[in-house]
Amino acid sequence: MKQVDIITYYFKNDGDIPNNILPVVIYKNALQHVANKDFEHLFCQNGWANNWHDIILTEDHFHSNTHEVLGLQSGQVSLMLGGKNGEIINVETGDMIILPAGIGHYSVDNSVEYQFVGGYPNGAEWNLKFSLQKEDSPSILAEIANIPIPQKDPLFGIDGPLSTYWKC
Repeated sequence: MKQVDIITYYFKNDGDIPNNILPVVIYKNALQHVANKDFEHLFCQNGWANNWHDIILTEDHFHSNTHEVLGLQSGQVSLMLGGKNGEIINVETGDMIILPAGIGHYSVDNSVEYQFVGGYPNGAEWNLKFSLQKEDSPSILAEIANIPIPQKDPLFGIDGPLSTYWKC
């Protein structure tokens, strides 16, 4: 595996978005490090399936039942990660973001001139949550805490760097 530029962000529960003790892990220009330049193929090969191709919602949301990977196949977009106390992240073609369950995320611009490929460990079905204030907060927090760490990095497989960042 070639050296990949990795950025991590940690976000705390803000009372509305639960976030996670695990960091968001971003691989900048991830596709330059692999022979196959197709996120969906790479994700499936590494067990991150139930894939989709689309833009990101413009409303803050999170998934309480699974982690998620987002690979920007084309275009550029700004995402808000981590809820109201989070960070705006500029994402460019070839970047990959691994979101632990519970991390708030949404598109902050109105662009539709980009396309992500998304996926979930073991092809998990994902749910859609918008606020701890509108849900059963204790059960959501327990669900997030009990989601296992994926066995494979969505891009590099078993020996990928995700396991270095997602240790409990």
